[in-house]
Amino acid sequence: MRIMGYKRQVVAQHERALVLKNGMLEQVLGPGVYHWVDLAGALAIEVYDLTNPELSHAHAEVFRKEAAALWNAWVDAVETADREAGLVYLEGRLTTLIPPMSRRFYWKGPIEVRVERVDLSADLAVDAELMESIRRMRHRDAWTTASPALREKARTLGKVLPGTEFLDNILEEEVADHEIGLLIQDGRLIRTLQPGVHAFWSFARNLQVEVTDLRLQELEVQGQEILTRDKVSLRINLSAHYRVEDPVKVRAGLPKYKDFLYRELQFGLRQAICDRTLDELLEQKGVTEQGLLAGIQERAEPYGIQVEALGIKDVILPGDMKQILNQVVEAEKAAQANLIRRREETAATRSLLNTAKLMDQNPVLLRLKELEALERVTERVGSLTVFGGMESLLQGLVRIEAPKG
Repeated sequence: MRIMGYKRQVVAQHERALVLKNGMLEQVLGPGVYHWVDLAGALAIEVYDLTNPELSHAHAEVFRKEAAALWNAWVDAVETADREAGLVYLEGRLTTLIPPMSRRFYWKGPIEVRVERVDLSADLAVDAELMESIRRMRHRDAWTTASPALREKARTLGKVLPGTEFLDNILEEEVADHEIGLLIQDGRLIRTLQPGVHAFWSFARNLQVEVTDLRLQELEVQGQEILTRDKVSLRINLSAHYRVEDPVKVRAGLPKYKDFLYRELQFGLRQAICDRTLDELLEQKGVTEQGLLAGIQERAEPYGIQVEALGIKDVILPGDMKQILNQVVEAEKAAQANLIRRREETAATRSLLNTAKLMDQNPVLLRLKELEALERVTERVGSLTVFGGMESLLQGLVRIEAPKG
């Protein structure tokens, strides 16, 4: 309050104040009521709430040097080295992350300020217990969900979003139980990551985690137009199953391993088809697949990829060739059916001849055959009148005469 050169200032118990005279630090005030006579209006009083004990002032570095005794009596300075970060705890609760090569100022006062230093040269990994505390903070303090680009834009506008210093300087990545992760620092492979949640300090580093799926995967090579050795145009679809066994080898040897596998399958399929006629391909499809599988395995294994199975799904012929093949198959099947029919007829005739020879040599057998014939006849007759006795009936039914000659 200022009246006719008179200035009065109340500093509450939870406050501190900087008194500047002509822009120079003159006094630091604790709780109380203060009065000044300031006819020239040279005094400026800045009041700070100790609920947030961090002191942010545009000229703090100047005050620290030019009014060191006064400044140090009221304010603590926290500095971090070039390979060191600081974790700030207020009343035992983690609140702030200080990046390397930084200096922050905190009011000495009722709120306990503790700084825990993290050696970034020892390990990039964030301690698991610490990371759990940071996760709890994320939910407790409702951190921002803005993207890195939006957070950067907010900084340029002078806005501070909650949790920004942790989000910007910690890389957190989850590796599923069927995956393996590769930690890359500034383009260099640092380590492999087993399944789980991993967190790393990313201060002034380009950190990223490349995740590779270790499960069995399928790759389709479709619609390949290929000429056989006898100049028949075919469209072939191929399917292969593979898995990545060594992600480190894959990364070191192949920029895009799926593209590599696709091209190798293409080239191998074309070579296998071009070396065979259509008939050979249709008759030896399994042999073709096995040869193709062996070839692709030999090419892929040095790069840490295991091709486990391979199959030609479809062999699509042109329309006219399909019609011709259908006619050939129809003719072959008709010839086979005719051959089987002739073979069965020959076998039946031979059986009859053998039966006749047996009956000629054995009168009892002939008599049994006559009785069987009589039985079949009587099954279809409602009533039968016999003249001359059974002997006359049998003689009338069957007469077998020896050939003359």
